[in-house]
Amino acid sequence: MTERDSRRAVRAAVIGNVLEWYDFAVYGYVATTISRTFFPSGDEVGALLATFATFGLGFVARPLGGIVIGRMGDVRGRKAALLLTIFAMAIGTVGVGLIPGFASIGLLAPLLLVACRLLQGFAAGGEWGGATAFIVEWAPSHRRGFYGSFQQASVAAGLVLGSGTAALLSTLLTADQMDAWGWRLLFLLGAALVPVGFYMRRNIDETPAFRAARDEPGLSSTPGWLLAAKAFGFTILWTVSYYVILYYMPTFTQKYAGLSRTAALWSNTLGLVVLVVAVPLMGLWSDRIGRKPLLIGCCAAFALLTYPLFSLMLSGASLAGVMVIQVVFGLMIAMFSGPGPAAIAEIFPTSSRSTWMSTGYSLATCIFGGFAPFVATWLIGATGSPISPTYYLIVAAIVSLIVIATLRETAHDELP
Repeated sequence: MTERDSRRAVRAAVIGNVLEWYDFAVYGYVATTISRTFFPSGDEVGALLATFATFGLGFVARPLGGIVIGRMGDVRGRKAALLLTIFAMAIGTVGVGLIPGFASIGLLAPLLLVACRLLQGFAAGGEWGGATAFIVEWAPSHRRGFYGSFQQASVAAGLVLGSGTAALLSTLLTADQMDAWGWRLLFLLGAALVPVGFYMRRNIDETPAFRAARDEPGLSSTPGWLLAAKAFGFTILWTVSYYVILYYMPTFTQKYAGLSRTAALWSNTLGLVVLVVAVPLMGLWSDRIGRKPLLIGCCAAFALLTYPLFSLMLSGASLAGVMVIQVVFGLMIAMFSGPGPAAIAEIFPTSSRSTWMSTGYSLATCIFGGFAPFVATWLIGATGSPISPTYYLIVAAIVSLIVIATLRETAHDELP
């Protein structure tokens, strides 16, 4: 393995990752438009809940995708698994953009929307673990944190692309044009994944670690399900913070912080840009000082700062003030997302890494992350207080802090 081989393989995986997470995430950025198109109702909150429930259903399929595609990655190789996720995600995303609305085909419209979200979820369930294993295994041993951070930076870049594209269309089009057809363009762009998949199939090799493990599979003294349970607890804050702060926030700031749709999207995009820039720096830092100091620092920051920051937004903060708050949240998430991919991959042996890592991560994301916008909306409705989503974040931070504190530092060990 040469440095050039590593960079080429990681570059291809990162580009595919950006486009896949753009495809999966863009749904959340036009949720209010989708609610009017597929779930017409006199009750605005009810229609929005139905939309976020469908968003969450995409995560129900993630554990299945994590198990099936993760096992494929351990048996057939990381490359084969990534190719499957790319093509499945492209089909699901373009499908959403082509479905006629409720006014045209009635109940068939939301049913087809659910089917496409399930296909996207199945692909995403295998993609995260497959891409993480692929990138970390291609990394030089002393730079796994830095290389692995690009996995998560590419996820955030996909969100930036989705949020920025939605903001741009919202700026260029009228509200009526956006509702009628503009939102569909966001999903039809998912076809861009297809040429990336063909490039990877023809030009990228399998990871050296997988080839070595295939020839001489290593054994772990810890059962795979127990390692997956650790990954599950590790992931809880990671996924809750992502889907509350980065997906739900445009809806929250529109409804409760007084921002327009366009301003909310641009503010969210700024926070995501900061996250993309900060994640590799945090990954590089973790190669020097270790993974745990940054992971524990992130958990502590969310436990202590979430409530005050949300209170500032709700107190009538200006657009500039909301932007600063979202930048702070972006830096907090970067503290986890930089070392996170390497740290979670280092829990598992190569021979079973894709299967058990995908399973633990996908289950946590399904249960705690995918329905986070739904939970946030429900909490506000049940309590009558817009501050209530902070309780969800604080509890998640405490749980992940306890799990991470029990893990061994692995930054300077050889990949098992």
